[in-house]
Amino acid sequence: MTVRRLGAGLVAAALITPALAACASGTGTGTAGSTPSPTVTASGAASPSGAPVAGDAKQALLDSTKEISNGNFRFTLAGAGSTAEGLVHQPSQSAAMKISIGGPSSDLAMKLDVIHFKPDSWVKLELSGPTANSLPAIKQLNLGKYQHLDQTRIKGNRSLGFDFEKVDPAGSAVLTQGITEVRSTGTGAYAGTIDVTKAAEAGSLNAATIAALGTQAKTVPFTAKVDPQGRLSELVLQLPAAGQTAAQEVKMTYSDYGAATAAQKPPADQVVEAPAELYSLFN
Repeated sequence: MTVRRLGAGLVAAALITPALAACASGTGTGTAGSTPSPTVTASGAASPSGAPVAGDAKQALLDSTKEISNGNFRFTLAGAGSTAEGLVHQPSQSAAMKISIGGPSSDLAMKLDVIHFKPDSWVKLELSGPTANSLPAIKQLNLGKYQHLDQTRIKGNRSLGFDFEKVDPAGSAVLTQGITEVRSTGTGAYAGTIDVTKAAEAGSLNAATIAALGTQAKTVPFTAKVDPQGRLSELVLQLPAAGQTAAQEVKMTYSDYGAATAAQKPPADQVVEAPAELYSLFN
């Protein structure tokens, strides 16, 4: 397997959302949980059960994403055997995330420690598993140090770059705009369905994943929670089975609004310039 094929097959289009990238690669093994059928529509029809008018519930979720745009929070992403956690700190123009794709039993597993401190970015990469060991460029990639990235080579690259004009790793604002049905299920809790056909532009779903879902993409079940201040704290998508990919859950959380701290630059003695093989991996 070549480095270029590795990049296309495993991490195409997503370091920021590795859990969803794994969905696109067809490695998901989870099963979707059941979600109560919404009893109201996003158009604002009344619920027979007396739940809030859907328009109000949808507006609450739309409003819940506004604080994210201020760029001061911590987040997690999980799904299909992949996880990510990190922080965004717009005041210092910095962000950091730790990403894991695959596990010990995988043919190929990847761990990344990514730091952005405008105008610089670094990534520490670890590849493991039988497939990784067969890569001819493994010695150049597994340096055990932070690899400094040439910004001219990652401009516009979602895999290695970070856009401080669009600070949400999961694009929750775009996702909530796609709500088609919603109801309140308790204090600060909601359930319904989302049309995810526009999620690719948010960076939260790979276009190939959306295409594989077909008409199911217009009615993906979700649950959501907001904190006491009405800010989004959790969004869970229940992706149905599609093609070779099993049904799976994708979960996003947000916390520490306004209380995140600046990312820490790696120590100078732990930094090397990224080799050409690294850019090839993610292009």
